[in-house]
Amino acid sequence: MKYIVNLGIFVADAAFRAARLPKMGETILGNGFALGPGGKGSNQSVASAMAGGEVHFITRLGDDDFAAMARGVWARAGVTPEVTVDRDSFTGAAMIFLEDATGNNAIIVTPGAANRITPADVEARAGLIERAALFMTQLEQPIPAARRGLEIARAAGVTTILNPAPAAALPDDMLALCDYLTPNESEAEALTGLPVTTIAEARAAAEALRAKGVGAVVITLGDKGALYHDGRVTLHSPVLSAGKVVDTTGAGDAFNGGFAVALAEGQAIEQALRFASATAGISVTRPGTAGAMPSRAEIEALL
Repeated sequence: MKYIVNLGIFVADAAFRAARLPKMGETILGNGFALGPGGKGSNQSVASAMAGGEVHFITRLGDDDFAAMARGVWARAGVTPEVTVDRDSFTGAAMIFLEDATGNNAIIVTPGAANRITPADVEARAGLIERAALFMTQLEQPIPAARRGLEIARAAGVTTILNPAPAAALPDDMLALCDYLTPNESEAEALTGLPVTTIAEARAAAEALRAKGVGAVVITLGDKGALYHDGRVTLHSPVLSAGKVVDTTGAGDAFNGGFAVALAEGQAIEQALRFASATAGISVTRPGTAGAMPSRAEIEALL
């Protein structure tokens, strides 16, 4: 199998649990705290590596303790970092407040160095992208960098995946660079203006995205599985359950990471969707994101 290149961001998630948010100038006691890795690109890279892929991750980090956390997470999973160290900034972080009674959250994200990823960072690794089996990116880093990566990959005949998260308006000529577009329901709705609450509606949204130039669309539908449409073939891949659902936060990242590995291995689309569904199905039975990604042996056992 040739390798996967992923462009994206890492942030450290600091989650605080308390009865309520403090007022300005007030200090209150909390009831829980967790510090862990986050960022879609990083999570997807970990998922791919755990699933048996060879993964290179392009990003920017500061020169600080959170950068050391990132490198430790990648080393344990087997991700090869392709990092620009930005000593004039800091590694991204997110403050997540969780309300005890409801589980509702309030979040402050500061992307830090990752918000300074540029097309030049991507062009510096053009040779790496051009020799890859697959290039994948998201929209958490600046969009011009994502676009440049897709352009380099497309020109070299490398398979491209864009996970359009968080949702953002994208021009048709950028969508046309995508062999695979992998939105969830809300992202598909944001890109098309069409509701996506059923499998039939997902197909209509996929057709609308195909009309914008996308090669194939995979819309993840939560507990309804995923819908694939390429203009000739439409497939519905159901959820593959691995047990009680504990935390769905990283399910989309697990799906994308597993899907990338399956495509890089040359699996047929039906098998690739099942492989991705199994990766996601196991991840939701565990808390967290990167730490919840399953091994290749676990995925194969579920399949």
